[in-house]
Amino acid sequence: MIEKGKGGANTLTGLNFEKKVDFLDLLKGIKGYAIRKSAQKAGSEVYFNKTLVARCFKKHDFYKFLEENNIDWTKLVSKKLLPDDALLVIVRETLFIIEVKYQQGAGSVDEKIQTCDFKRKQYLKLVKSLDLKVEYVYVLNDWFKQPGYKDVLDYIDSVNCHYKFNELPLAWLGLPNEGK
Repeated sequence: MIEKGKGGANTLTGLNFEKKVDFLDLLKGIKGYAIRKSAQKAGSEVYFNKTLVARCFKKHDFYKFLEENNIDWTKLVSKKLLPDDALLVIVRETLFIIEVKYQQGAGSVDEKIQTCDFKRKQYLKLVKSLDLKVEYVYVLNDWFKQPGYKDVLDYIDSVNCHYKFNELPLAWLGLPNEGK
């Protein structure tokens, strides 16, 4: 990550994140990927070489997806969680909750990244009837590599949540790479 520099998703193996990024724009920048907004379904459909591989839901779109599947979220959880991106990888039957956290100084994000276990369990409740697995992942910038974050990063691992620095590998998500 380069401060005020240029970068992007021009890698073959993953999505490179910067301060403010649109997940779907990163995917569109990789050869073979196309994004389509469906008039009938919530969110966006993600295609690789013309094959549907995933669906992506931002914020309130996730609740439209639940509604499509006759899930009344109000009977399962007491408050909406609004994901940066919720990516349903079809072949893995897995919903990835992707939260991008970019920090350049101490602040409220410090506590926010400690909530992944609770949020993951809330998402599990919401998609239980669909038999989906849920993976909760933070994409963090280098700020979080400081020694003062060791305990919280260890905690994230200990509760079966995940974090990646600056990049989200396509293979880790179960999405195809160029040439495969």
